[in-house]
Amino acid sequence: MESSPRGRDLLFQFTGRPPLGTSVSLALQHLVAMIVGCVTPPIIIAGAVGLSQADRVLLIQASLVMSAVCTLLQLFPIGRYFGSGLPVILGVSFAYVPSMQAIASSGGGVAAIAGAMIVGGVVAIIVGIFVKKIRLLFPPVITGTVVFTIGLSLYPTAINYMAGGTANTAEAIAASGASESLIYGSWQNWLVAALTLTAVIVLNHFAKGLCKLASILIGMLFGYVVAAVFFNMVSFSSVGEAAWFSLPQFMHFGVTFDPASCIAIGLLFAINSIQAIGDFTATTVGGMDRDPTDRELQGGIIAYGASNILTALFGGLPTATYSQNVGIVTTNKVINRTVFALTGVFLLLAGVSPKFAAILTTIPQCVLGGATVTVFSTIAMTGMKLIASQELSARNTTIVGLSAALGVGISQAAGSLSQFPDSFTMIFGKSPVVVATIMAVLLNLVLPREKKS
Repeated sequence: MESSPRGRDLLFQFTGRPPLGTSVSLALQHLVAMIVGCVTPPIIIAGAVGLSQADRVLLIQASLVMSAVCTLLQLFPIGRYFGSGLPVILGVSFAYVPSMQAIASSGGGVAAIAGAMIVGGVVAIIVGIFVKKIRLLFPPVITGTVVFTIGLSLYPTAINYMAGGTANTAEAIAASGASESLIYGSWQNWLVAALTLTAVIVLNHFAKGLCKLASILIGMLFGYVVAAVFFNMVSFSSVGEAAWFSLPQFMHFGVTFDPASCIAIGLLFAINSIQAIGDFTATTVGGMDRDPTDRELQGGIIAYGASNILTALFGGLPTATYSQNVGIVTTNKVINRTVFALTGVFLLLAGVSPKFAAILTTIPQCVLGGATVTVFSTIAMTGMKLIASQELSARNTTIVGLSAALGVGISQAAGSLSQFPDSFTMIFGKSPVVVATIMAVLLNLVLPREKKS
């Protein structure tokens, strides 16, 4: 038996070895909070690119493994300016999904995403080096507008998934021999999606403790069982063929540098670097009762950029700090590095098992849609909270309204940029985030600031 302060009290210190049993349970809490958000983007992008089953498994594997690596690099800094040394969790970010879908639709594939990630990683490193000056360009009204637009742009993805996935046409289902209940737009898809969504909402608002924290995961499990038992939507044929252990492959998907893709993803890396400052600050203020130091911010953002370059080379998708895990830190005040390192180890173990990744690919798209629509709505509302943290003056409402209107409007109006070069359309017409970001920054620079009375 360990006594205070070398027992449970060490949970509230960054270093030291707290009791293993308690550390494991707290690490699993962090894992449950982020695992759905970590695996869903690679599943969505694998479908958008049209990867084979083997490559789908490999993309999920790589994303899990590299999320673990990115987390551990933040927890255990190398030198003075590589790693924040703060209790944070990194995972694959939904913020990049709209732009990655645009790259997929243009035929670039995972190789173009990887090339854009490398450029984006360099951008993040530059932001980290000059963080004091660059962060002035991104006040809450700007970052809030971008996050809000990201949430809005993800809604069609959720709705398409709830309907069963646009690839599951009647012809495709008939050719594959799969259950007719999987056909896009079928009442079965909508029923399963609605039941999944209902389970998530009920757990999130009426449950307590772990059930509330894991509302999305439990809701997905419920929807999965309903889809498998009542509608024959789940097939395990690919699971049996998957190996128990395998490591991600270096440069498996290749790397190509498409200028339009690099610009689109590079802008998002700049935005997410600034967003990471918010997560680092919330972690230190909420869990350590202090502001982050300049070294912690610089080291954290530089490591974020460099680790994403490494992730690209091993076929993973872009990672970012996870706000839901920051929320746990601010709630329970547990900041011990051992807890977060164990979370990274669990992520790593999940990633090196193709069998686990193959199971994830069996989740029906309607279940994913029913669960993730709440995630996307939360992203949009997080953006609104950031916007509302500043005065909603005429100037700020113009910045937010006009930026979101142009960003979402241009991307939703099919053919609105049809007479422009393909590269121009790829940057400005496929994902609303790019236009919204550029407009918000420009308007913030040129619109006169209102004088305080």
